[in-house]
Amino acid sequence: MVSSVQVLPPVNFTLTVSALAQVLLRWEPNPAQEQNNCTVRYDVEILSPVPEEYDTRRTRSVRTVPLHDGFSARVRTLLLQGDLQMSSDWVQGNLPPLPGAADTSVTNVSCVTRVTTPGNVSLRCTWLPGPGAPGDTQYFLFYRYEAHTEECPTYSQDKRSRNTECRFANTQIKPAGIDNLIVIHINGSSQRAAIKPFQQLFNQNAIEKVNIPRNISISLEQNDLLATWEKPISPFHEECFEYEFYLINLKSGNKQMLRISSNSFQLRVDGSSSYSSRVRANHNHICRARGVWSDWSETIAVGQNKLENSTAWVLTLLCVSLSCTLLLVAVICKLNHVWRKLFPPIPTPSNKFRDPFPIDYEVEFGGAGLEEQRMSSSGNSSQKLDPPTLLSS
Repeated sequence: MVSSVQVLPPVNFTLTVSALAQVLLRWEPNPAQEQNNCTVRYDVEILSPVPEEYDTRRTRSVRTVPLHDGFSARVRTLLLQGDLQMSSDWVQGNLPPLPGAADTSVTNVSCVTRVTTPGNVSLRCTWLPGPGAPGDTQYFLFYRYEAHTEECPTYSQDKRSRNTECRFANTQIKPAGIDNLIVIHINGSSQRAAIKPFQQLFNQNAIEKVNIPRNISISLEQNDLLATWEKPISPFHEECFEYEFYLINLKSGNKQMLRISSNSFQLRVDGSSSYSSRVRANHNHICRARGVWSDWSETIAVGQNKLENSTAWVLTLLCVSLSCTLLLVAVICKLNHVWRKLFPPIPTPSNKFRDPFPIDYEVEFGGAGLEEQRMSSSGNSSQKLDPPTLLSS
């Protein structure tokens, strides 16, 4: 009978850190344990950091959890026979917190992945320095995916030259993975204090930022708005996506947000209006966990506003009419010589200054001299000059 059997706890219970944020729990059956045709199982309880309880037939277990604040677990033996069950006392093990000064760990850790090509995933993480970290603190990031661990190759820094952002252009993250965990480990160094490491786990599907839908086509045929596009770059099929379609009636200002499960639809609209539209995508719950909505596509405008077109035609007609009227007035004025009276020509200024060197200067001057010389000679020959008379006192 089970009730007459003593249930003994396991022996040699150990906790070992086997990878970043990963603990290997091991134990051995108690060699003095009597089974008596009973089934032996083990009840495992994780006490911290995240409470969890499960049973197993194996004598080992692996758990992926953040370890910066330590780890605590316990195990006991279970004997089962039919509907009867008996258990032993607990055997407990603990891992101490990772060393470091308080408030020196990073805070506000946030990560996003993106499928850059059908076979590659990029990773970007940001964080804030710990409130108690000295000014010379420098942080370093590592990520682990399954058995692969890698340090960040590219950092961005804040005004104090501290690393606050990390980018992996290429990773070992599987684009088609379902609910796999990405481990982020950030430690640091400083000359004035021991920097406490920080670890955080992310579900790869929950932090994936979906790509924008491709080859978007929006058209307006009479009173029907037609929209089609292709699914984003992703290894998942078309039925794994859903979309949001944002439509604005530019004539009335009305806005609509439509949730669509396919990559095409038709909507009845006012054909006399013009519209602007945008599309974005996300995974649905059918294939995997929902991720981060993609960015909006570029705005696409379709249709024409009849009121705006009428105004444009009226302005164009007015301009043409005004131009024709002005041209007709100009022709009439020209025919009736009114233009010359309204706008008389500017007279050319007269030259009041004689040319100091006229072309016939020598001829005129020479002729006048000869004439004077003749007249002088003629006078001398006809008139004789009397000698001067002396006056007496």
